[in-house]
Amino acid sequence: MRNVLCVVVGLLAGLASTSSFAQTQYPLKIENCGYEHTYFEPPKAVVSIGQDVTETLYQLGVWDKIVGTSVWLNDVVPQFSQIDKIVPRLSDDIPTLESILQKKPDFIGSQFEWYVGESGVIGSRELFASHGIAAYVLPTDCANHDNAVGMNGAQVYMFNTESLYKGIEDLSNIFDKQERGAMFIAELKEREANAIARAKKDELNNVSAVFWYSSPNLDGPAYVAGRTSPAGYILNALGIDNIVHSDEEWPLMDWISISRANPSVIVLAKMNRRRWEADDYKTKIAFLKRHPYTRNMTAVKENRFVIMDALAMRASTRLFDGLEQMSIALDAVKDRLRGGEK
Repeated sequence: MRNVLCVVVGLLAGLASTSSFAQTQYPLKIENCGYEHTYFEPPKAVVSIGQDVTETLYQLGVWDKIVGTSVWLNDVVPQFSQIDKIVPRLSDDIPTLESILQKKPDFIGSQFEWYVGESGVIGSRELFASHGIAAYVLPTDCANHDNAVGMNGAQVYMFNTESLYKGIEDLSNIFDKQERGAMFIAELKEREANAIARAKKDELNNVSAVFWYSSPNLDGPAYVAGRTSPAGYILNALGIDNIVHSDEEWPLMDWISISRANPSVIVLAKMNRRRWEADDYKTKIAFLKRHPYTRNMTAVKENRFVIMDALAMRASTRLFDGLEQMSIALDAVKDRLRGGEK
């Protein structure tokens, strides 16, 4: 453990620099998803509910404040693999209220209001406040987002990355890590611009795609990315048509409709979760190659599959990984796709 800790400290020391950013002035008022909270000092004991919250806090260099992480879809981003070995993990799935309270946190960061909110499955903000715990929900789940629509909510308008940047900015202010936050935002904006520029250079026309997240029943309808969802943003930003026209984030779509749309590319979610058979991307591919409605689709016959981390399809900082991956994948098959060839 001591050797691992030395490696982590060395990594963080290499990232340190003389700050030209003003320190957070406490008390600090933060408006978050319709709630306002005043912070009198940086949080000292944090529970993160959702992988994107955890990895953002790692990016800000406050891993040593985290007393428990939870809800993991994919492996931790490689640059933080050593840090993640040190930080306690409450659960790979949704943690219980009891397990959170046992850690005695003073701050909870949640990826979704479905976890912590008015009807949160773990608890409400008021419940945590009664225990002296501040609760923060990433703005991606409330800005331009209606959680009352469908199973996973819906974007009121096309998703954009400003709410992602807002979450990083808020957390960097709360934890007094403005310089790290600004550097991270600048890096993500540059990656976003470069991926979009690559796609524009390829000048692809009439190219379409579908994102298949998973399915409750393998032979039944599939959860696919809606038109205005974060994954839909990837397609829109790269000039790719989404065959799904629903504004729900992850609507169910039957395979007859998908096969008739005949998308140029099929993007398959890769995740560690095994709630359903279709959570395994290899099972997805086997299904597509054997099912009578899908096996003759051009994308299936030509193996035009993009295997993407599930977190990169969602409103998270990994979305930029998905944007880059999709841009690179299209660049690799541009000769076959150019001119609308299916």
